[in-house]
Amino acid sequence: MGHHNKALRTTAVGAVSATLIAGSALGLAPAAQAAPNSVRFVDISGDGGTTLKANVITPAGADGSSRYPLLVLPTSWGLPQVEYFAQAQKLANSGYVVVSYNVRGFWQSGGEIEVAGPPDIADASRVIDWALANTPADAGHIGMAGVSYGAGISLLTAAHDKRVRAVAALSGWADLIGSIYSGRTQHVQAAGLLDGASLVTGRQSAEVRQIFNDFYASNLSKEQDMINWGKKRSAATYVDQLNKNGAAVMMANAWGDTIFPPNQYADFYEKLTGPKRLEFRPGDHATAELTGLFGLPNDVWTDTARWFDHYLKGEDNGINRELPVQLKSRSTGGYEGYPDWKSVGATNRKIALGGTTTIRTNVNSGADGGVVFLSSILDQVAHVPPMASIPLIPRLWAGVWQSEKYATPQRVRGTAKLHTTVTPTKESGTLVAYLYDVGPLGLGKLVSNAPYTFHGRTPGKPFAVDLELYSTAYDVPAGHRLALVVDTVDPLYIEHNPSGARLTFSSPANDPSYVSIPLREQ
Repeated sequence: MGHHNKALRTTAVGAVSATLIAGSALGLAPAAQAAPNSVRFVDISGDGGTTLKANVITPAGADGSSRYPLLVLPTSWGLPQVEYFAQAQKLANSGYVVVSYNVRGFWQSGGEIEVAGPPDIADASRVIDWALANTPADAGHIGMAGVSYGAGISLLTAAHDKRVRAVAALSGWADLIGSIYSGRTQHVQAAGLLDGASLVTGRQSAEVRQIFNDFYASNLSKEQDMINWGKKRSAATYVDQLNKNGAAVMMANAWGDTIFPPNQYADFYEKLTGPKRLEFRPGDHATAELTGLFGLPNDVWTDTARWFDHYLKGEDNGINRELPVQLKSRSTGGYEGYPDWKSVGATNRKIALGGTTTIRTNVNSGADGGVVFLSSILDQVAHVPPMASIPLIPRLWAGVWQSEKYATPQRVRGTAKLHTTVTPTKESGTLVAYLYDVGPLGLGKLVSNAPYTFHGRTPGKPFAVDLELYSTAYDVPAGHRLALVVDTVDPLYIEHNPSGARLTFSSPANDPSYVSIPLREQ
């Protein structure tokens, strides 16, 4: 697995560059906006006295004689406190007190990075305390919103502080382990991006540094410690508390989010019992919200404002009467509404994975999930996902199964699921499954993928594998096929295949192998 060290260094360098560019660009946002509202840059005392750098924007003409709904916006991972300035101005214009703050450990704020640990949640509550004492904020109408890191902190705070009545969690996570360690596999490019950005813009705690080191080193003796650490930082762990508090929760993510894949948000959404809304669009991590950070028209931020207007200001704007699950396909431009997540892929069609196939490991077959950010952005703006020539994929290194040619378009919606039987020659291993849309010339466009790692298996003894691929919305044209490709190497992930290992895929008569494709009802 030595090549991963080089991949990680490359990813970290990319992360540093991306972060500096993003930070510089976002820093221009205030200059591009008029500032009719009162703007103050303040220091807020967070948990344990840690200084949090913040800015406060109040509605024009606010003189203390009236109270306004309060919105608290924690910053994204590695970005400065001016990140939300353009949106904060718009929200203040519409009658909100808006407090944006740099989370601890980043930029000028004090403390160390805790990755949404208990001090971060306590900080958010201290910011609310400060705003109620120092601004014309209304204690009965408090909301939180954020992108990425700010989204996760907002969800966690709503579970721990019942004063938070509404949340908009954009490009966030509800299950940290289910995001960067799904399929028991390290998502190394995603982790490297977060690690590199934090080294440039912040100060990691010793605990966080150790978590990263154990993550990269595949230290199985520390695996359960890492899982426990991640659960403490996941809103899914506290869903019962969140439901009891009754906050109205809106979540929005991109289909191609390579840091926080959509599945974990959809699973969490189904467990919420209060007012809720789920939106998915094409793109990668935070790219769907990006134009809104510059004050440009943006669907995500428009819906965020509508969400708060209804649940904090009581406006009858109709958002509560719309179908709560709103999806935009990667193939078409319009939105589709559903009453719940299970209705998204109401029909399932199975592709049989017959026969017995043995593949060798540790060689890239040519099928892969692309490059973090770059590939999903290309898909978002140009409908160009990662591609592979299916006929040319070497069967020595990959298993390939194809459907029949479809006479009508197949509207894939939701989560494809792989069920198969694997017989390893070693006790550990990794496989990566890819679902492709295959055209008449054999060129495959990536629909979805997901990794799967196993440890402690008996060589030569078959076992069942059930793997959820990343949820998506993609239209397969008439005349095309779907293909499932399974190999063992992908630059997005750390693989665990010992030298010389082989994997055999079979389809026993009493437990046939298949991939189940969720389809929108025609």
